[in-house]
Amino acid sequence: MTTVPRNEYPRPQWRRNDWLCLNGAWQFAIDAADTGLERGLTEQEFAQRIMVPFCPEASLSGIGHTDFMAAVWYRRTVTIPAAWSGRRVMLHFQACDYDTTVWVNGHRLGSHRGGFSPFSFEIDAAVAAPGAAAVIVVRARDYGYQHKPGGKQRLEQYAPGGCHYPRTTGIWQSVWLEPVGTTYLRRSRITPDVNSGSFLIAAPLGGNRSAGMTIQVTLSDRTGPLAVAQAAAGQDFTPTLLLTVPPEHKQLWQPGRPYLYDLHFELRDAAGTLLDAVESYAGLRSVSFDGSKVLINGQPLFQRQVLDQGYYPDGIMTAPSDAALVRDIELALAAGFNTARLHQKVFEERFLYHADRLGYLVWGEFGDWGAHGRQPGPGGHFHDPDPWDHFAPNAMFQQWLEVLDRDFNHPAIIGWCPLNETYRTGSDDRIDSLDDLTRGLFLATKAMDLTRPVLDVSGYCHRVAETDVYDSHNYQSDPEQLARDYAGLGTGQPFFHNDDSFLQTPYAGQPYFCSEFGGIKWQPNATDAMDRSWGYGQTPTTATEFYERFSALCRVLLAHPAMFGYCYTQLTDVFQEQNGIYNFDRTEKFDMARIRQAQAGPAACEQ
Repeated sequence: MTTVPRNEYPRPQWRRNDWLCLNGAWQFAIDAADTGLERGLTEQEFAQRIMVPFCPEASLSGIGHTDFMAAVWYRRTVTIPAAWSGRRVMLHFQACDYDTTVWVNGHRLGSHRGGFSPFSFEIDAAVAAPGAAAVIVVRARDYGYQHKPGGKQRLEQYAPGGCHYPRTTGIWQSVWLEPVGTTYLRRSRITPDVNSGSFLIAAPLGGNRSAGMTIQVTLSDRTGPLAVAQAAAGQDFTPTLLLTVPPEHKQLWQPGRPYLYDLHFELRDAAGTLLDAVESYAGLRSVSFDGSKVLINGQPLFQRQVLDQGYYPDGIMTAPSDAALVRDIELALAAGFNTARLHQKVFEERFLYHADRLGYLVWGEFGDWGAHGRQPGPGGHFHDPDPWDHFAPNAMFQQWLEVLDRDFNHPAIIGWCPLNETYRTGSDDRIDSLDDLTRGLFLATKAMDLTRPVLDVSGYCHRVAETDVYDSHNYQSDPEQLARDYAGLGTGQPFFHNDDSFLQTPYAGQPYFCSEFGGIKWQPNATDAMDRSWGYGQTPTTATEFYERFSALCRVLLAHPAMFGYCYTQLTDVFQEQNGIYNFDRTEKFDMARIRQAQAGPAACEQ
């Protein structure tokens, strides 16, 4: 067994051959009052040891400290490989929560705010030469008592409760080093065109450009190279290339039948010297609408979604292994789901890579909870004690744009949703700051990606009139009442959460789905601690009652001709929530054949 956890390549959609995993044992210190900088912790050794990339709250980290930590510090000495001489060296953090500052050999490289998105620093200026040592020091501040976009992390109170779970502080995804050229390829944007069987590639560059540089991209399948395109790197600020698949080799990326093409990128100077090379992949897949139907590659598909929150008993937000990520997808597919709503968390890139490989559809979401208050307060919905110091919505925009840039190329992603369950009541019809934020995030998403639908906010109160899709959350446990709730949908009268006092933008006939339902608690072997757990609606008294309710609720939504999908809550139990299809440890709770059968057969929208 390897001593380096999570040592697989962290960014498989944009791969270089040379890299160095920095996961494993780091020196560690808890800075309870966030006074470490004044106390000179940048220059000190730390007595504790932590296993990166697991957060200090997780048992897998070796720390297991679950109380508030205003700041935490990491330290590690790394030798830069001598073979990397002549290239820039990038220090990558896939995710660190929440306000991160990095020093190398005493030089402050920079900071990043946000807990879900990756960031990098070039370290060359701080290291004498390749082959020399780099002392990396990281401080991560966590705003546990303040408002920040943290998803389901429990802020302000110590213990998990309701639908909030343990906090994640500091590094919780892989840390790694990578050499790139003095001029290098930034992550390209790969846009598929199913109609023409082609890929349009925008290829931005980093570093200093010079005349005569060229970018070449080779498209291949399992039989070998299919197409080659070349562009002058200096012709446009962002060179674009078009590669067309020969008709006899055209294969679509389909749910359950994924087909991925390989892409090889090369950057060369005027003399033909190779400056940088990257391996990537892409899938031919389209998302479109036909009235109330959502089409994948021109065909209607009822999205049998499952809510996946991506939490683990021993790793919290970090999967204990790469195999655990694959296993979660396999569990969902085995239960009859074809899509996941990745809920209140930005999942790591390797999950999306496996979804691409396995033909598993997902909706990308941001962990916005915690960034805006639930009741009006000073400054409207935003409760930041000092907006000059930290204004959570600014951090949301930064992170969400970073996430959209990171994940654009994944064919598994078929939609975006930046917010969850925002609301304001009809008693106050003034435009408020959350309206501004919602519209801003919607427009930012559309500016970054015109190939996928965008849901302005999942559940509760829709605030953007032009939202591409419309939805509701409905935990009605009586199937007959659930059917009555959606009886008016076909005539333009959709179900609104709670009642009409929730101020909505008018429904304009967009494709509609029930993006949360079910959530039925079932834990017949509950201990005293589990007895304090919960689910939605009245708990069934027998397993037979559960199966009957699950099947009846699914049938109501599957049979609705104006419904393009549903999302069942949820894939697994999560801490105190005992409403999963599987137990928290991923063992089976139900007969999966019966769960699959309840969702089997074509839905009304597919007929």
